[in-house]
Amino acid sequence: MTGRAPWPLLASAVSFAFLAFASAHGQQLDLAHGGPISITASDGIEWRQQQREVIARGNAKAVRDNVTVTADRLIAFYRPKNPSDAPPAPNTGNGPDTGGNEIYRVEAEGNVHIFTATDQAWGDRAVYDIDQAVLVLTGHALKLTTPSEVLTARNDMEYWSQKRMAVARGDAVVVTNDGRRLSGDTLVAYTSNTPAQHGSATPVATSPAQANDDPLAASGKLEKVDAFGNVVVRTVTDTAIGDRAVYVPDTGIARLAGHVRITRGQNQLNGSEAIVNMKTGIANLLPAEGQRVEGLVVPNDATNRQLGVQVPESSPSPPKPSGGPK
Repeated sequence: MTGRAPWPLLASAVSFAFLAFASAHGQQLDLAHGGPISITASDGIEWRQQQREVIARGNAKAVRDNVTVTADRLIAFYRPKNPSDAPPAPNTGNGPDTGGNEIYRVEAEGNVHIFTATDQAWGDRAVYDIDQAVLVLTGHALKLTTPSEVLTARNDMEYWSQKRMAVARGDAVVVTNDGRRLSGDTLVAYTSNTPAQHGSATPVATSPAQANDDPLAASGKLEKVDAFGNVVVRTVTDTAIGDRAVYVPDTGIARLAGHVRITRGQNQLNGSEAIVNMKTGIANLLPAEGQRVEGLVVPNDATNRQLGVQVPESSPSPPKPSGGPK
């Protein structure tokens, strides 16, 4: 068969290895670094030499160092390492398992699961651009988990491992281990490159207090989350709504702007900007320049001070005017 050589089945699975880059990069979902990519499948692997594609079908799995990708079907696209090299003639032995080629793109279709010892991602379809170190997930029930938070989205998710950035679009939600919740039309999360302590796969908190104070900060990974469109920040007691927000896990502060509304029980406040401390639960509403904060505050609610508003617990009854009816 010219240009298309089906790879033979070996027992119940087949395997294939690609020589590529070197050195591993922690526990990220990063296929751009590491040694050879090993691919196995239960229904066979097809090597299309002219198209420079390798297709694995049936319980397909690709492994590169600590990163594993499983799906119903995997497609690996490869090219000569030297772009000036002429295309190899069919059946010359200069195939994708030699040092003269490199994989630049991997696609996964159906029941996609990408994981390391600490991070996991799920979707219906995934495309990994190795040149850019960018993973794009689409489909239903999109989810990315780390030791400290869960990120979900409806439309798509992008994971930029070299920029240490994740983007979730469409009803995007990030939930921390202790129940703090930030949602919006689009969430952009930035992580640090702080290495795990003492060679551990996961960062280690310096004390139990640090671990319990803010799970996002204690994880040593998430530095900031930008939220855009229909933003909602929820703590145990408050719900804050705005057009956009920035959350910094190290401080536990979420700053909202644009048509901000804070509610707690029967209390509701409206303003231009809000600062919500997700560690303490205290929320403060700020007015726009030349304007005032507006809202409804129940006088006897003990949480009013935590809403950043000073309201007397009770007001004395006004005196009756003299000379009136008895």
